[in-house]
Amino acid sequence: MDLVTVGTGTVAPSATRTSACHWVARGSLKILLDCGAGTLHRLAQFGLPWHQVSHVVLSHFHPDHWGELPMLVYALKYTTMPPRQEPLVILGPRGVVRLIKQLAEGYGPWLLDPGFPIGILDVQDGEPFPLDRDVSLETFPVPHTPESVALSLTAPEGRLVYTGDTGAPEGRLVYTGDTGPSSELARWAGGADVLLAECSLPKEMALDIHLTPEQAGELARDAGARHLVLTHFYPPVETSDPARAAGARFPGRITAAKDGDRFTIGGGGK
Repeated sequence: MDLVTVGTGTVAPSATRTSACHWVARGSLKILLDCGAGTLHRLAQFGLPWHQVSHVVLSHFHPDHWGELPMLVYALKYTTMPPRQEPLVILGPRGVVRLIKQLAEGYGPWLLDPGFPIGILDVQDGEPFPLDRDVSLETFPVPHTPESVALSLTAPEGRLVYTGDTGAPEGRLVYTGDTGPSSELARWAGGADVLLAECSLPKEMALDIHLTPEQAGELARDAGARHLVLTHFYPPVETSDPARAAGARFPGRITAAKDGDRFTIGGGGK
């Protein structure tokens, strides 16, 4: 699996970081983990085939994690030549179907019927959801909002875990989304090849619904992750050295990601 950290920022306007979005590609799968403001132009800037996106997976419903999703559908509807025929699948925690239907009430019926097949599904926690015959998605509840989940993508070559926002031969990519500290999350993320963890705030501004660099390091240590990739930086945390702070708690490989950084899961590194 190939990972590109498309957007490593937050809702805070930044000249260098856009809102949350991460590109994962494997064969015909082209997956967006979250789809915040700035996603489309960043995908184009980084030379990623945005028109081939097959899945969008949301970690929760704060708009800095989904705000560009209607624009993605709009662009796929009106700017792909020849017109798109391939389906787009939108996945997320319980409530994502309701969210998209509510957005369509404002944007218009094209959001649900853009001229190509579109599928929207609430994913159940703890149940592997196959994206194709090799790659599966799992979700796990995290302490941020009532619906917030971390996301895991598992393929034969590796596992990626994405925390979202929060207080074996197979491998794994885990994305925390937004989250606070959670020992349960560490157990669930165990053995992640890449732990893509939010790192919102410095220690002196700590909240129970976000992670500090030190807490992200503890999460990676307790999960036994191979590589900790930090993302979702609010401006105050960037004035410090988040990778160094995380490294005080986690002895493994750490990257403080920037928009456009590229990683390979199962291929030997960045």
